[in-house]
Amino acid sequence: MLIGLYGSGGCGRGIMPLARERYGAENCVWIDDAAETPVLNGTRLLNLAAFIAEPGQEKAVCVTIANSKVREMLVNRCTEVGLGFESICAENAIVMDDVEIGEGAAISPFVTITSNIRIGRHFHANLYSCVEHDCVIGDFVTFAPGAKCNGNVHISDHAYIGSGAVIRQGNPGEPLVIGKGAVVGMGAVVTKDVPPDVTVAGNPARPLN
Repeated sequence: MLIGLYGSGGCGRGIMPLARERYGAENCVWIDDAAETPVLNGTRLLNLAAFIAEPGQEKAVCVTIANSKVREMLVNRCTEVGLGFESICAENAIVMDDVEIGEGAAISPFVTITSNIRIGRHFHANLYSCVEHDCVIGDFVTFAPGAKCNGNVHISDHAYIGSGAVIRQGNPGEPLVIGKGAVVGMGAVVTKDVPPDVTVAGNPARPLN
């Protein structure tokens, strides 16, 4: 199988070594429609049309763009041309019992995902981030390095959890909710629900003016 990482920025460069380790360097390429060089970090770099035209192999994509709206746009573009998606997970990431993760996830080294968790499509979990028990996470959610989500939390589509942020544990049947498109700032300590499309920061986290 030929694996294309769509996006050669910082996010992609953190995932490509994991892809090469899993699939072999010869079976991995970058996809970047603004490519200015044929090789990046020892790996071939193609635009989407050239990737599709590569002969002789089944193909799959992992979209490695941190911006969730752009990530969704590129996922839709790949779907339109008939490409499927592959999840890439570091070997030392810990995934425990009864965990479901949708297609196209990018899970970095030292991530921990415990038990009884449902995660949607095209999830990004960066270095040392953590998802605790009984959480439900939507599509196109991003955890920055060191983000920590305690148990019984629901995180809606396109939410962004910043570096070092901590989300307090909810209660069974009464989860703490992070709304669609919400942003939890770096180092924030979230103690209550965050409405959709609101950015919060601080300890305790409060909406930014």
